[in-house]
Amino acid sequence: MSNYFDKVPDFEYVSRLPDANISDYIPVKNLFKRITLRQDIYQDLSFFTKYEIIGNDRPDNVALKVYGRSDLDWVVLTSNNIINIQDEWPMPQLEFDAYLLNKYGTYDNLNSSHHYETTELKNSDDVIIVQKGLQVPSTYSITYYDGSGMVTSYPVVEITNYQYEEKLNNDKRSIFLLKPRYLNVIIDDFEELMTYKKGSSQYKTETLKTADNIRLF
Repeated sequence: MSNYFDKVPDFEYVSRLPDANISDYIPVKNLFKRITLRQDIYQDLSFFTKYEIIGNDRPDNVALKVYGRSDLDWVVLTSNNIINIQDEWPMPQLEFDAYLLNKYGTYDNLNSSHHYETTELKNSDDVIIVQKGLQVPSTYSITYYDGSGMVTSYPVVEITNYQYEEKLNNDKRSIFLLKPRYLNVIIDDFEELMTYKKGSSQYKTETLKTADNIRLF
């Protein structure tokens, strides 16, 4: 398989070219045909392995590292149900910096407070009293009994705009990848899904159908 879109079938669409007749059609890619993993695979973690996206890696870089083929980038994306790579894939550092400046205006604003979170708090018996990462007011405190008496603590830390955005971006780095030994199953499913079947008045070939009735699936 050379490329994901090479395998996406076409459908005939009414031509909008200036010199076209009303009965003229042109083939266009049927982007409504989108691969999804079978539920019996997608919901079974034994088919996948955890992976951490490093630096400015793109889906094709990851596919080359894991599967030895950059054209299997669609497997990387499909394994994580990623549709919009602009929003669902971690931004490279330069793009991330530009995004922050566009959103917050100045570096000073990046260092302004976004919200406050709890730090982990344990008592003298090593029992967790407060979990880490809960959003709370800046004045948050907790009073609890610890051994010989009551104790008041202020387990709060400020999270800046930069820290908040950085965490959102970095959280996208933890993904799941289909284990290489299951690739053939997914590729076979993909090719089956992208093939038109006979039996419809719209059918022309396994890779082409007409859009007369605007039913593209």
